[in-house]
Amino acid sequence: MPMHQEAFLDHVQEGGEYGTREEAERAARVVLALLGAHLVGSVRAQLAARLPEAYALILLNPLQAAEPLSPDRFVRATAAWIEGATEKTALWDVGAVLSTVAAAAGDALLAEILLQLPPGFDLLFGHPRPS
Repeated sequence: MPMHQEAFLDHVQEGGEYGTREEAERAARVVLALLGAHLVGSVRAQLAARLPEAYALILLNPLQAAEPLSPDRFVRATAAWIEGATEKTALWDVGAVLSTVAAAAGDALLAEILLQLPPGFDLLFGHPRPS
């Protein structure tokens, strides 16, 4: 069952402590567009099925990435796409959106998602893995 858009944005807005809905929406769009470029096949499709339709479409039609971005470069890319963002605010944006994605995905799917991502993304999702 997909997470409703209102619930998804509430979670992002709360996690990011955004003053407006627009800020939460902008962060969600950018982070999901970047994330979608890193996920393939059934994992991306399964995650899309758990997101609100508008965000599922962004995930399924991502910004193209020439190579998988390390967590640091993912945060820098997010900062580049959000007007006025710094690496520090982008880290906040990424954390707010990816923790919401983790909640929507559930533990089993999140584990599969993390297998497709470079090391260190577990921290961005707010789910550090034992090393």
